[in-house]
Amino acid sequence: MIVDAHLDMAFNALDEGRNLLFNLADLREYEKKKDRPLGVATTTFPELRKGNVGLIFGTIFLEPWKKSGMLSKKMFYRDTEEAYAHGIEQLDYYRRLADENQSIRIVGDVKGLEEVIAGQEGERPLLGIVPLMEGADPIRDPAELEEWWERGLRLIGPSWDDTRYAAGAWRNASYGFTKEGFYLMEVMADLGFILDVTHLHEKAVFEALERYEGQVISTHTNCRALAGHVGMRNLSDKQIRLLGERNGVIGVVLYNRFLKNGHTKGERKELVTLDHVVAHIDHICQLLGSADHVGIGSDFDGGFGWADIPAEMNSIADLALVGDKLKERGYGAEDIAKIMGENWVNTLRNSWR
Repeated sequence: MIVDAHLDMAFNALDEGRNLLFNLADLREYEKKKDRPLGVATTTFPELRKGNVGLIFGTIFLEPWKKSGMLSKKMFYRDTEEAYAHGIEQLDYYRRLADENQSIRIVGDVKGLEEVIAGQEGERPLLGIVPLMEGADPIRDPAELEEWWERGLRLIGPSWDDTRYAAGAWRNASYGFTKEGFYLMEVMADLGFILDVTHLHEKAVFEALERYEGQVISTHTNCRALAGHVGMRNLSDKQIRLLGERNGVIGVVLYNRFLKNGHTKGERKELVTLDHVVAHIDHICQLLGSADHVGIGSDFDGGFGWADIPAEMNSIADLALVGDKLKERGYGAEDIAKIMGENWVNTLRNSWR
């Protein structure tokens, strides 16, 4: 079973109007006549099952409103109440999918996780969704985190862009977490949330690693040593080592811009290959001395499409090619299984127990 720790499924469905229950070929054909700001689609639920992906972290992703350069059409916010409303809307999308499709489950505890793992066999294997918030502004007050937990949210990344809780990696802020952000972390830890440091400003990453008492991970980030042109968006070697010490897992993102140093969005797809993906995985393994702290967080269709994923890949169904390339590089079956899914499963098990 493959685990993908970062997919913006609700955003694609609600903002872009994509019916993710379609077969991918049908969705692509339908979208040929439409404006496709996110590019050619790579991910649908049938395509996930085709690729033996049994568990995903499904995001709640919103964009703060700005005058120009907006990624989103509908899923943006101008104030806290608007952020809350759209956040609930996306979480309810996942809950509705699970209610209406017997093969889809919202996963929020060890029992549900084990049911999804056991349900991989047969004609209709199960697909589990663990809800992940990417940017915490939908949380109007840390005191309402219990409500979000009851609704199924299990992982929180405090920033995408800057939020009132923490500075984001794209800005030159002089701070990390705000006073309210430190309080957010306290309540998150009390309830058992997993903290995702992806997109955090460098100062905030170090503050989270030092002060957060619960599980810390990075769902979709690569190595700054190999692709430093995106700055704080990729992790430094020091951050990777500290995450390893905290028993965290880092999901390698399969976005060409974050894989090859100097590469920009829209450059030829053929310039980035699975060798670049494996180089980031191997860098983490070599730094930490094992394959216990790295996984996949593809971020497919998260603001980019088919033209900006590695050359050998056509869709999310091709994630297994990463495992094949690791085997070519000399990785054994046990380590490949960890990287392709078991590390994420063990992280959830340990956190929820």
